[in-house]
Amino acid sequence: MIVRDFNELKGTGREVTDAQWTSTRMLLADDGMGFSFHITVLEAGSEHTFHYKHHFESVYCMKGTGSITDIATGQTHRIKPGVMYALNLHDQHILRAEEELHMACCFNPPVTGTEVHRADGSYAPAEPVE
Repeated sequence: MIVRDFNELKGTGREVTDAQWTSTRMLLADDGMGFSFHITVLEAGSEHTFHYKHHFESVYCMKGTGSITDIATGQTHRIKPGVMYALNLHDQHILRAEEELHMACCFNPPVTGTEVHRADGSYAPAEPVE
């Protein structure tokens, strides 16, 4: 059984900060669960273009408001507490935080915790976990 306290991970290697967001990685690839689980906070007024070409992601909004736009279709969806979206087609998207957004995120394959977003908004393909 794995038990972790979100508050105890702050300031550790499991808390990753990038341009206008902070992601606390509750589960990573080396935990052996087959997915990773993160709590991500996006700053109010921020806009992010992501394209997870090598990962599937599902996201659940716990707090805040914003929107997500599917770049391929131009369709925009409201984000608010209780809304989930899943990037089942490796969808390139723009995520906008009107208010500070608190999101619970799952990635498959799991991230290792060392990934950085590349210029196109993607992570590199996952390395096999030994």
